[in-house]
Amino acid sequence: MTEISYSDIGVKVGLEIHQQLATNKKLFCNCTPVESDEYPIKFQRRLRAVKSELGKYDPAALFEKSKSKTIMYYANPKSSCLVEQDEEPPHQLDEDAKKVVLIIASALDSKIFSEIYPMRKTVIDGSNTTGFQRTMLVSQGGRLVVNNEEIGVQSICLEEDAAKLIGDKGDIREFSLDRLGVPLIEIALEPVEGEPKKIREIALSLGRLLRSTKKATRGIGSIRQDVNVSIREGGAVVEVKGVQQLDQLEKVVEFEAKRQDGLLKISKKIQEKKFEGVSNEDIFEITEKLNQCDSKIIQKAIKENSIIKAIKVKNFKGMFGFSPYEGIRLGKEIGQLVKYYGIGGVFHSDELPNYGIEEKEISIVNDALNISDNDAFLIIAAPSNKIDFIIQSIISRIENAKHGIPAETRLATQNGETVFLRPRPGASRMYPETDVPPIIISELELNQAKENIPKSYEDSLLEIEKNYGLNRQLSEQIFDSKYYDLFEKISKQTNVNPTFIASQLCSTITNLERKNLDSDRLKSEDILKSFEFLQENKIAKESIELIFESIMSGKSKSISEAIEESSVKSISDEELEEKILKIINDNSSIIQNQRDRAIGPLMGIVMKELRGKASGEKINNLLAKHIELKLKE
Repeated sequence: MTEISYSDIGVKVGLEIHQQLATNKKLFCNCTPVESDEYPIKFQRRLRAVKSELGKYDPAALFEKSKSKTIMYYANPKSSCLVEQDEEPPHQLDEDAKKVVLIIASALDSKIFSEIYPMRKTVIDGSNTTGFQRTMLVSQGGRLVVNNEEIGVQSICLEEDAAKLIGDKGDIREFSLDRLGVPLIEIALEPVEGEPKKIREIALSLGRLLRSTKKATRGIGSIRQDVNVSIREGGAVVEVKGVQQLDQLEKVVEFEAKRQDGLLKISKKIQEKKFEGVSNEDIFEITEKLNQCDSKIIQKAIKENSIIKAIKVKNFKGMFGFSPYEGIRLGKEIGQLVKYYGIGGVFHSDELPNYGIEEKEISIVNDALNISDNDAFLIIAAPSNKIDFIIQSIISRIENAKHGIPAETRLATQNGETVFLRPRPGASRMYPETDVPPIIISELELNQAKENIPKSYEDSLLEIEKNYGLNRQLSEQIFDSKYYDLFEKISKQTNVNPTFIASQLCSTITNLERKNLDSDRLKSEDILKSFEFLQENKIAKESIELIFESIMSGKSKSISEAIEESSVKSISDEELEEKILKIINDNSSIIQNQRDRAIGPLMGIVMKELRGKASGEKINNLLAKHIELKLKE
């Protein structure tokens, strides 16, 4: 990616951290927030946009309604109840969640309100069965100190987490209710200028503060960052949702800064042309004209009875394909827009002939639209009930391109890019919650929160080093990992060396993940049981990695299966010595030729046969002993 000067373009980034709270129950009911494997309850809903108390529709809600999705919900009584199904009013606010948010607000020196008013935030993408998310503003103001610089805090909110998306295909979108209603703290920071590395450090510092309370859920999906990015000249703020990892955060800021600067360059080039906009007279139906087209996409659309239309854009030739930076094009932006309506894509004249559309089809379209040398066109196929709305959205996006950067909400991808998600919501989306009374914060609660402000990150590391004998690097790794609580539990329940435990939880699992193995398959009880077996001498230290690998690869579903699959059951000392003697006798020539140095190659032979069945230290000692005896013979 081409280098860009963040100071020259004036990049500003505002972070919003969303952290699940580990309070053992949901925010407005007594359900335990656990992931389910089975869903005996299934029901569906159709959500629609309604006017706010001011008589206005929220633009984000209107956009979601235009997709005409049917929402299918899956529920398990072990993790959700009638509250999550919107069949029962919310219960009282979870007191533990309230205590945690007050502690975090106090730690950030944020001004806590004496009365907290629950609100409803309109959300009709299906992630809430009610069509809204319950949220409450707890405090405003405050500061976070990062590398001796004060970062301002805008607000701190306590809210419900959304349902978990498990499928989205065609007109059906599927959610599970396991996560819906889990307590979530939202911390919005003041925008700061700086490079992506600085933004990463801010997010890391805030995440460490949250983890130091020991009431923050750990692991992928438990903390999410919304990133508001703008540049000096553009003015508009783009919100990026779904950033879950720090490396991804850096890439998102870098990409979005480049995308916005690229859109400004595109807008300036459009302004140099005589572009006057697109009218309804520039839209043509061309379904029959492309009946003989060889494009698989076009033929598929015709078979599905979709309508094919073309949009003429005067004085726009070259603008859909113009790319000021690699991967930044107006054509790509429009392609992402239509995909969120469930449409496969859109063709533009700057990329044709291609995709099975040949010169003869281009000539047909040119004639039908009366295209001149300086004009461009788009071709789109969609169902009749969607196509006109989609075309109006495309026209709006083209006309917005003349003015620079549209204010919108985008989604972060795994590789650090961003794609269109929906328009930015407006003030119309928030209104009072009528089912939950105002929450009074007493002086006693405020004083207790201040007394329970957690240790600083540095003090937390010193405590780990002192209690468990870990070095600084490993202390940092285990504190930042999702396995910290499990590490403490294993260390207390077994006599296994804490350094070995931390190393397995941080390094071994990470290395297996780099081999594309799934750590989500490795449950906490499996990990704990592995170390209990190690303590009982049922397995060797070397077996831990083999067991983890077997479960993470999907070969085994339990510890017992993994031990069987990996053949890592410990052998007795007598059997071990017998096998080593056999290997020494079978490879006596190695000892004759290499003498004391024979332990290296013989160790490799033994470990290949006995890996995981005995400790490397024990094997090494026995080999050294019998090689010495063999040499004396």
